[in-house]
Amino acid sequence: MSLIFQKVICRIFSTTTCVAGQDRRYRAVARKGWQRNLVPRSALHLSRPEMEDGGDDLQKTELLRTLENFKWLGNKAPCFPVNGNKIHVLSGPDSFYKTLIEKTSQAKQRITLASLYLGTGDHEHELVKTIESTLKRNPDSNLKIRVLLDATRGSRGAQQNSRTMLLPLLQSHSQQCSVHFYHTPALRGILKKILPERWNEVVGLQHMKVYIFDDSLLISGANLSHDYFTNRQDRYLVVEDSKELVDFFDKLVETVCQFSFQLNENNHLNLNSDFPHHPCDSNQHEFTQEAKRRIENLFEKQPKASSSVLQWPNPYSYDTWIFPFVQMGQLNIYMDNILTREILEKVPKNAELCLATGYFNLTQEYMESLLEHSSPNIHILMAHPLANGFFGAKGFAGGIPSGYTLLAYQFYRRVIDKALETRIRLWEYRRQNWTFHAKGLWISFGREDPRPSFTLVGSPNFGYRSVYRDLEAQLAVVTINSSLRDQLHQERKNLFQQAELVSATTFDQPERKIPLWVRVVIKVFRRFF
Repeated sequence: MSLIFQKVICRIFSTTTCVAGQDRRYRAVARKGWQRNLVPRSALHLSRPEMEDGGDDLQKTELLRTLENFKWLGNKAPCFPVNGNKIHVLSGPDSFYKTLIEKTSQAKQRITLASLYLGTGDHEHELVKTIESTLKRNPDSNLKIRVLLDATRGSRGAQQNSRTMLLPLLQSHSQQCSVHFYHTPALRGILKKILPERWNEVVGLQHMKVYIFDDSLLISGANLSHDYFTNRQDRYLVVEDSKELVDFFDKLVETVCQFSFQLNENNHLNLNSDFPHHPCDSNQHEFTQEAKRRIENLFEKQPKASSSVLQWPNPYSYDTWIFPFVQMGQLNIYMDNILTREILEKVPKNAELCLATGYFNLTQEYMESLLEHSSPNIHILMAHPLANGFFGAKGFAGGIPSGYTLLAYQFYRRVIDKALETRIRLWEYRRQNWTFHAKGLWISFGREDPRPSFTLVGSPNFGYRSVYRDLEAQLAVVTINSSLRDQLHQERKNLFQQAELVSATTFDQPERKIPLWVRVVIKVFRRFF
């Protein structure tokens, strides 16, 4: 990219500024000591009594007290009570891919895939072939396939891209398949004309990762491409046999499809005729208002649960409660951001909160919640530069890992300046030949039982893109189910075992030196990644 073009981009985009510096006061806390405190051996045994089998009074009291911390969510978001034994935490990319293939081959009624893009490698071809085989095995069934991807990312590449990958399905099963591409209303006019591929993706994307098979939901932060199937670590939660929850997410995807482009058999994108406003050519405010109205209508149709919903025991043996959050900043929908901040600020002092993000770029609001208004011990897990998906990229993108290092260092300095280094600690995930893309929260209550009773899992990264630019979705899960808590505990342990504690010496290493051009560019581009 020419220097002139970069200047044009910088003049178009405006954002906040950042300043970096040096501080050596923070010294390492023993990594192994903290991990023993977070995941003691006793917590790894799977022989804990289930609540429905009747534990002792102290255990019941502690778990019911846990529910008290989240009853307020019942007044803020739809709630879907489930049996925690129906929820499974997948461990890695291989399990993610195998689950996608298995559930695709077994589907009888619906397959709904919402992701940023579909890759073009062998794994992706196998997934498409599996969809086609499933359709051929059920020629007279009501099986419907719906795919939602991002228009800019899904169209990247002249010869092969997400669109060309899915064309055969449309051409052979047009009555059962529909493929949709969301286009941000912020990419229009002169900006749309001058921004080339890749660069046009910084404006805004469809970023939800929702995978539906009949009445089962797989929610994740992982895309449908080779790296996410092999060596890019993310998080994955499967909810089985939960029709009401799955119906809600299926309707959420369908609603976004209403104001997205639809791919036809000739590889052309056409806007839904039932939606009156074009994302690029119509009035931006009118498009945004109508899209927002449709999303809000979906949520309004879901009755809010009162604070009494988190009750145990109950006549249905529910021991887990799921609250869907969405964030669509460019449509002026900020639900996830508002509720996540409230969660961060309401966690009690005796709790332990772990936050993971593949791209460390916390918004000012999230930083204030953690630094000014939170009480528990906090552990933040992020990617080491070598585990960043942009490491080794050519051109401008090659500086992105350094940009995230700079942002992490600036936050680290704020922790030190406020003397919070014993309560807030940063960790870097580093695993040979792997990249890190996991995000979410785990919250544990009480040192006697450090297993999480709460998690956030989905696509948001807690950064500027997630809050202001992209379409995001995740689940807030409150549980007293022993087996599910064991799984969440093991998931968190596995991630942190690959991590190194951040200290002042981390940023003093020669390879962590931030190039001057990155320091300058980060002031302009922080709100775009």
